[in-house]
Amino acid sequence: MKISSNPIKRLAGETAIYGLGTMVPRFLNYLLVPFYTILVFNQSEYGQISVLYSWVALLLVLLTYGMETSYFRYVSKTDQPQSVFNTTLTSIVVTTVIFILLVFFFVQPIAQLIDYPANTDYIILIGLIIALDALAAIPFAQLRFKNKARKFATIRIASVVITIALNLLFLWVIPTLAGENLNSLPIYRNTNMVAFVFIANMLGSLVTLLLLSSELKKYKPNIDKALLKKMLVYGLPILVISLTGMVNEVADKIFLKYLLPDPSTADAQLGIYSASYKLAIIMMLFIQMFRYAAEPFFFAEADKKDAKANYSKILTYFVIFCWLIFLGVMLFLDVFKYFIGPAFWVGLTIVPVVLAAKLFLGVFYNLSVWYKLTNNTLYGALIAIFGSIITIVLNIVLIPKYGFMGAAWANFICYFTIMLISFMWGRRVYKINYEYLRLIMYSLFALSLYVVSLFFADLTMLIKLIFNAVLLVLFISTAYYFELKNKKKDNIASF
Repeated sequence: MKISSNPIKRLAGETAIYGLGTMVPRFLNYLLVPFYTILVFNQSEYGQISVLYSWVALLLVLLTYGMETSYFRYVSKTDQPQSVFNTTLTSIVVTTVIFILLVFFFVQPIAQLIDYPANTDYIILIGLIIALDALAAIPFAQLRFKNKARKFATIRIASVVITIALNLLFLWVIPTLAGENLNSLPIYRNTNMVAFVFIANMLGSLVTLLLLSSELKKYKPNIDKALLKKMLVYGLPILVISLTGMVNEVADKIFLKYLLPDPSTADAQLGIYSASYKLAIIMMLFIQMFRYAAEPFFFAEADKKDAKANYSKILTYFVIFCWLIFLGVMLFLDVFKYFIGPAFWVGLTIVPVVLAAKLFLGVFYNLSVWYKLTNNTLYGALIAIFGSIITIVLNIVLIPKYGFMGAAWANFICYFTIMLISFMWGRRVYKINYEYLRLIMYSLFALSLYVVSLFFADLTMLIKLIFNAVLLVLFISTAYYFELKNKKKDNIASF
């Protein structure tokens, strides 16, 4: 790979590749949703998959405990990078081994605790997935440190492709070929079909670790105690921020499993919610891609005299694109709903709420520039903790009364609140004059177009889609006109 002499250009190029290595696998994973919800699983089975993966996400954050970021912090300040790698990975290996032993020794109590007493195989499989992914975290971090962006992206994409292929093999190819004789096959005889989702993931994670073997060749189990102590202290706030962020993302799925009034339908309700939640994929992917590109840009621009003006314009463009995505999904929900099975369509009512919640989250990431550039990351951690408290309390209060709609609104209120707090706090610490009038104008205009579309919801499908397409074009053309007009004003002013 050709390396640019300009560090900012090099960073931008690598960010794009890292984004590819993160976004493409995530998008490919989303392609399993229609496969699961249309061809393979019912509502209850998909609900089981959703809640167990929520536990995977939460526990993986705990099992890596901020050591990836700590590794970057200390490997960049030493002339012995291998020693830092050895210490970091050995620490992860030790805690991972302890974790796996605990999972195996207490598999039945854990299964009972999360309400799957008859499915201890689930617990063992997700335990292995978490362990393998935790062990791969530091080798992946080393690839990033060594600027091996393409290898990073290739391994991540290959891992997901293998996992998807194994899903197709276990859940479609073999069952189709075996037909009525499926249960006579040894591996299918006593195994729930849901378990094959985790078997495929576990094998994919194992292959990932094998593909990282070149990064492990020089590894020697060793711990520099003084260094490890510094790394743990440094990583603790990172763990808090990561954990609270993950709580906001997955707590709704976990609480739905245990707080719905009728336990017999909890898995089915969770499945409906999780499948419909996936329809916000475009918004979520856009926000993640923005984070990868924007964070290095924010730091690179920080010392320039027009930095704050640029941050303001970025937020305006970001909000325009988010509303464009919102309208694109909601105005054509009759098309997007085919991404999930008809049995899950009852949950489509949560989609506008989730899309708006993700928009607030994206704005929060924009606003977070104030505590990052002023080295006040502790304030960011406090906001994240407060957000998690809101998430937990509102899920506990709303889910028993309103079911999965309560979970969606808990998500909405959480992200709106932390966005508002970050905005108000940021004005005192690092004031940026955002384009408030334009932000409000675009938001009200987008919402007005969405409301107008609801009044014509009973039109025939073709007429409704054409009408909604006109509304979408109206938003795009209006935004383009005003932004072009504003750009000309800026050019005249600068001249």
